[in-house]
Amino acid sequence: MIDVKLINGIALAFEGDAIYSTYIRKYLIFKGQTKPNQLHREATRYVSARAQAYLATQWMTQNLLTEEEEAIYKRGRNATSHTKAKNADVITYRMSTGFEAVMGYLHMLERIERLEELIQWAIQTIESQENETKNG
Repeated sequence: MIDVKLINGIALAFEGDAIYSTYIRKYLIFKGQTKPNQLHREATRYVSARAQAYLATQWMTQNLLTEEEEAIYKRGRNATSHTKAKNADVITYRMSTGFEAVMGYLHMLERIERLEELIQWAIQTIESQENETKNG
């Protein structure tokens, strides 16, 4: 069995991307979104590199991560990736990779309660940011 603590940031982000997307999709479907185009558009609000980089910034500003989680975030953020984001600059892409690495790390260690806590926080944070933007 491989030690999760030794898995590189890109591999953790690969896992985290899938897990976070799955939770967001389930959330949107339970909210009543059922049309594929609408689902995709709605999901992008939560899972885009820009949204994830914003959430990662909020993690750091609000000091929400444990030391261990912050180290994983930095490992993901600083990992050398040989792919480019389609719709994001390098810094945004790297921050979102760090975000996804934390999600993957928590999932692989089966720390589901903490994973779900951070995902719930992410959903609320994105939605309150959008409400602030709408209400000026």
